[in-house]
Amino acid sequence: TVFKSSADGNLVKDTTERKTTLNSHEVGIRITHSGVCGTDLHSLGMDIVLGHEGSGIVEEIGEKVQNFKAGDHVGFGYVKDGCGHCDYCQAGSFWHCKDSRHYQKTDFDQGSFSTYAVWPETLLVHIPEGMNGEHAAPFMCGGQTVWVPLTRYGIKPSDRVGIIGIGGLGHLAIQFAHKMGLEVVVFSSTESKREEAIALGASEFYAGDSVPEKGIDYLLVTTSGHPDWAKYMSLMSPFGHIFPLLVTNEPMNFPFMPFLGKELSFHGSCSSTPQEDARMMRFAALHGIKPVIEEFPMTLEGAKQALEKLKKGKVRYRAVL
Repeated sequence: TVFKSSADGNLVKDTTERKTTLNSHEVGIRITHSGVCGTDLHSLGMDIVLGHEGSGIVEEIGEKVQNFKAGDHVGFGYVKDGCGHCDYCQAGSFWHCKDSRHYQKTDFDQGSFSTYAVWPETLLVHIPEGMNGEHAAPFMCGGQTVWVPLTRYGIKPSDRVGIIGIGGLGHLAIQFAHKMGLEVVVFSSTESKREEAIALGASEFYAGDSVPEKGIDYLLVTTSGHPDWAKYMSLMSPFGHIFPLLVTNEPMNFPFMPFLGKELSFHGSCSSTPQEDARMMRFAALHGIKPVIEEFPMTLEGAKQALEKLKKGKVRYRAVL
């Protein structure tokens, strides 16, 4: 059973069939939970099964599968596979393969809004013992989106990391950064989330026009739209790094002289490797990091309710079917 967007933008319940014999490196998964992500809203109007934050239980494996067995708890995300032979695939960056298989591009008959999935073992992740499926699913996209900037670019304990926004991405970024031993400086539009941000691990909290006196070494932008770039670039320390993690077609306009004079770096960040995902899950389990979730039933009505609440910006902080 699948829940898919039709070409006219409606959400419908449907079924899909797969051959009973798996390919040699494929894994059959009974899906128990699916995260609901902003990217799913962008998929409405496509003829596609929604969802790319899945967790479930392995029920069957192909004859050459090495790393998974029946009964394993696994997760899968946005990227499904690549050619396996190019430089990008060999480095684990399947997203950048010219033949990449991923959500919104290929395999429109499969997604995590579903009761079952067939997935190559390459892009599956073991979910650590003790982590529940409803908490595991949002890590498969929301978690890795903030994990990669925090671990790929040389951030060290005691560095000052700014996080703009306390939503689906931001609340996970705060927890990761805190457990990494960073000074976590949180920026929000209002005071309403101050106590929650501090409880999640924020060292400092600034609302509205208030700003810190001390500079920021790394800045993660987790809002849905562009922030006031002039304001935040003025807060950056020399040689600082900025990660715009929003998904938008709006052009990015920023003052050039602070960028030049402070020798700042902007980084696009949109993917992860299986190795990075596995480390993220181990780290989250070790430190007890969990998304704050709202649960909905894996039904047509449940999926509609979750998407509608997400569209209105009312979910705190990740919806899970």
